[in-house]
Amino acid sequence: MAVLKVIEVLSNSDKSWEDATKKAVKHASKSVKNIRSVYIQDQSASVKNGDVTEFRVNLKITFEVD
Repeated sequence: MAVLKVIEVLSNSDKSWEDATKKAVKHASKSVKNIRSVYIQDQSASVKNGDVTEFRVNLKITFEVD
């Protein structure tokens, strides 16, 4: 039987929500092993002078505990 744990992570990107998600997983995987899935809880963006300047994601990462 596997035991899973969920952590909440925030990330941002100047390119896209997808890029912000990929950055979060890549960074988390440096210290968190056995990542199984990612659930994007919220998406938001910063706007300046009518242009989107930053994409933000609030996501939950699920991983297996050894």
